Amino acid sequence: MTDRQTALAGNIDKLEKHLARFRSHGIANLIDGQSVQAHAGMSFETHSPVDETLICRVAKSDAADIDAAAQAAKKAFPAWRDMKATERKAILHRIADGITARAEEIALCECWDTGQALRFMSKAALRGAENFRFFADKATSARDGQTLPSPTLMNITTRVPIGPVGIITPWNTPFMLSTWKIAPALAAGCTIVHKPAEFSPLTARILAEIAHEAGLPDGVWNLVNGYGEDAGKALTEHPAIKAIAFVGESRTGSMIMKQGADTLKRVHFELGGKNPVVVFDDADLNRALDAAIFMIYSLNGERCTSSSRLLIQRSIADEFLTKLKQRVDNIRVGHPLDPATEMGPLIHSIHHEKVTSYFDIAREEGATIAAGGTVPEGPGHYVRPTLFTNARPNMRIAQEEIFGPVLTAIAFDSEEEALTIANGIEYGLTGYIWTNDLSRSLRFANQLEAGMIWVNSENVRHLPTPFGGVKASGIGRDGGDWSFDFYMEQKHIGLALGQHAIPQLGA
Repeated sequence: MTDRQTALAGNIDKLEKHLARFRSHGIANLIDGQSVQAHAGMSFETHSPVDETLICRVAKSDAADIDAAAQAAKKAFPAWRDMKATERKAILHRIADGITARAEEIALCECWDTGQALRFMSKAALRGAENFRFFADKATSARDGQTLPSPTLMNITTRVPIGPVGIITPWNTPFMLSTWKIAPALAAGCTIVHKPAEFSPLTARILAEIAHEAGLPDGVWNLVNGYGEDAGKALTEHPAIKAIAFVGESRTGSMIMKQGADTLKRVHFELGGKNPVVVFDDADLNRALDAAIFMIYSLNGERCTSSSRLLIQRSIADEFLTKLKQRVDNIRVGHPLDPATEMGPLIHSIHHEKVTSYFDIAREEGATIAAGGTVPEGPGHYVRPTLFTNARPNMRIAQEEIFGPVLTAIAFDSEEEALTIANGIEYGLTGYIWTNDLSRSLRFANQLEAGMIWVNSENVRHLPTPFGGVKASGIGRDGGDWSFDFYMEQKHIGLALGQHAIPQLGA
């Protein structure tokens, strides 16, 4: 056996040991500190996108299960809210320790559950632990406010946790994204009901177990599995849930906003994107090439911040696209537990059908499939990394979020044309600008309609910075104090400095 084959076999063997308990007992809900099956006794199957084999059965929850979880969160809220911040900080650090200790288990299960390559998921658990440590350290200052004196009053502000919140997470990098939402909620003093995506339930269960093993009080963190139309809808409508944090597609975000309207829910949405990477002729083209490839073909293209539109200046387009095609053709597609794999299978047959449908759409619209556009033979939801060229800005392949390893290239002549193309979509999550002209980069970034912009860089996250989009890409921001702005209420207290004149009526 080669070293690769030995490593793959070893990873599969370790995975099977971790999956044994799930295969035997399935995945139950975790409500008020107790593992419980769905109230109605229903369950559903979750299959691996690698070979479509059954992983295990999962509790299929409904409104009764959500109600039990919401009531548990409501009951646990006062004590968790009033716990000393230093104690909450210590618990969150213990959760981070637990994540680090089980990092390999988390990575292997995430790969098998989602199809993501191990080279990326091996770091997912460590990033999740980092999220918990970051917000653990901020827990002690979460309630800090301002002093705003006026001539007659000493005005001070503080923040208080909003109450029980619902967190709905997606199937792409589900572990890391769950920590990104849950850690600040707990640090703020909120209790939670977490509903993970039905396509990827494994690591959500592991994470909740770690939290309780770290000493988190019962009812503070409740895990409820199920489908969006059942459990998800019940969560967004439940009157005890004060806010919903959701990561997913834009249409679902709109639906959640409608469902939460009757109970005046606060919402935080991280939604879709059709993000441009704009490459000007004065850019460092080799670095731009590396970044453009990484930001669309890593994580199987299943990421909201992927650079799915390449806007390339016409004077360099032919040379750049030739090199791009060669690199795309060389991307290693294979088993996600193979250390050499760069791209694994897509999450589910439904999503696979959606992504591959754009191959025919591209042909019908008159674009060129310069690379990929095919499905490898054999089991699993695999697809070749794909490049569309000769595209126009109004084509569906240039407007709609495909959410797969598919890049659409559009040539432009001037800066003004590039800006028009970049802004000419309904989304506005991220943008990537490649130029060595400082004035141009500042000018273009100022006019680009996106919540996050990187210049001469791929997406490099820095936890204190705000993360979120504009237009159909979302509402609100994660990161640093921006997370606390969502999970906490601002409170103003005015203290009279003396006996100022008070208007007298009816005296």
